[in-house]
Amino acid sequence: MLSDTHFYFNKAADILGLPQIIRKILLTPQRSVKVEIAIESCAGELMYYTGYRVQHNNARGPMKGGLRFHPEMNEDHASALAGLMTWKTAVVDIPFGGAKGGIDCDPKTMSDKDLSLVTRLFVAQMKDVIGPTIDIPAPDVNTNAKVMGWIMDEYSKFEGFSPAVVTGKPLHLFGSEGREEATGRGVMLTLREALKDQGKTFSEITVAIQGFGNVGSHAARLIAEHGACIVAVADHTGGVSNPDGLDVVALNEWVSEKGGVSGFVGGMAFEGSEIITWDADVLIPAALQDVITEENAHDVKAKIVVEAANAPTTPSADAILLERGILVLPDILANAGGVTVSYFEWTQNIQQFRWVLDRINDELEKVMSKAYRSVCDVAEEKKVDLRTAAFILAIRRVGQAALARTHLDGSIFM
Repeated sequence: MLSDTHFYFNKAADILGLPQIIRKILLTPQRSVKVEIAIESCAGELMYYTGYRVQHNNARGPMKGGLRFHPEMNEDHASALAGLMTWKTAVVDIPFGGAKGGIDCDPKTMSDKDLSLVTRLFVAQMKDVIGPTIDIPAPDVNTNAKVMGWIMDEYSKFEGFSPAVVTGKPLHLFGSEGREEATGRGVMLTLREALKDQGKTFSEITVAIQGFGNVGSHAARLIAEHGACIVAVADHTGGVSNPDGLDVVALNEWVSEKGGVSGFVGGMAFEGSEIITWDADVLIPAALQDVITEENAHDVKAKIVVEAANAPTTPSADAILLERGILVLPDILANAGGVTVSYFEWTQNIQQFRWVLDRINDELEKVMSKAYRSVCDVAEEKKVDLRTAAFILAIRRVGQAALARTHLDGSIFM
């Protein structure tokens, strides 16, 4: 994944004519922190894990990015995702830099009490390098509002009342309305803008979605509410399809009860891996990275791919899709709704004033629409695809901010 991020960065940097020394500065994280987590479980057994936080860039503001709890979490993965966060926050023009981190534990095998102990020890050792004006974590894989609440509570024990130290918190612990559905809503809004450019509406399209977790389920619901026909959905349990459109509300209820889409009675079952090449106007990969590859990109039937997941398309597959004339709405634009509403949550915490849901959704719509148009303007200016344009836009904004803090000339990023 790190090599993929660097590939897209360097493709944009080539167009900007950036020297190697500038590229190295922009690609290298400012700080990587690794901590040892050794603590006794409630059952009296020794738990041992490693925690990571990679802080990539703070030229445009405090660093921002998720915490994932997963056995395969490591420094390289955190580094790649931290860089993506720097470019993502720059694309949507919110005043944050990028960071990422987590713990190499498996919450599925842990009690809530043990998970809380591990989380709190992680925060105690990271407290000096995170904070409302330094680095603001958020939920990611296997973390949620409950975990964010623990982080806020533990950090506040050391620094005093600090709700702005983390976003994605429960509503009753100073979280924000609209945060849970924010990434899915951003996906819907980005697709809406792309359809407008093609003179189409939601009611004219069919959609296939890979992944039906938080992002995929909310994207499906919102897109269906706007009139689109969701013809196929797949997740880790399998796939379900209906050419007349799946009942997304019923499917959500099924998944909440059963844990996956498999067995849903409102459609026909199929092998989940087939979703990438499903016969639909729009494909939304909303789960894993590297699901559109050189092996299946030639068989993608969708005319638009909306990257709701991080890095779902490999560089070789991206080139194939581009050559075939398939429009790709890149992850650093399409799935930026989550970090944008995290920014709104942070702002509310700083102000100690709660926004109503309508305001949050209106502000998100403004941010996503403006970001899409800015990316399209760069694509037209440089005659490049939207992914390359998004990276060019992000590099310009980060580079100009960095050089504005010095006596150096920022014209190289124009």
